[in-house]
Amino acid sequence: MTDQPIHRPNGFSEVTGEICFDLPSAYIPHRATGLLHLARFLGKIRKHLKGELPKSYQRNFCKGFDRFLCAHLDVTPEAVIQCVREAQDEADLDARLLALFPKDLLVHKWNRELVQKGMSEMGREALGNAKRLMGATERTDVISFADMIDFDEGRIL
Repeated sequence: MTDQPIHRPNGFSEVTGEICFDLPSAYIPHRATGLLHLARFLGKIRKHLKGELPKSYQRNFCKGFDRFLCAHLDVTPEAVIQCVREAQDEADLDARLLALFPKDLLVHKWNRELVQKGMSEMGREALGNAKRLMGATERTDVISFADMIDFDEGRIL
């Protein structure tokens, strides 16, 4: 196994499968809440509802960061999907989400937790395995799972 990234220019990774370059980074805060990963989750939901979410993303859809975020907010992924499905526009979606979510979003708590996923002892081991599979073991700038996603999607070169 080589330590060189195994990316193809057409948006396909030998390791992870088809890559959606149009999804926002987990580090981009949602405009109405400030929550990291929410904008990405909403992007995946939109693709899912159109039947355009690739298999490579379906295996973690409503799992991983999506589920952790929903658990933080004490809502189900299905409830968030329903908001996206029923929203007439972005303002309506924001209103639906704000009505669904708790009043105190604890944004600081969630955002810190998200950026630190992969930094515990167990997380570093799992992240190391993922980096090995992706040929990125020498990357010292990939220190969390959010970084790993950005690396896979070409935002960290």
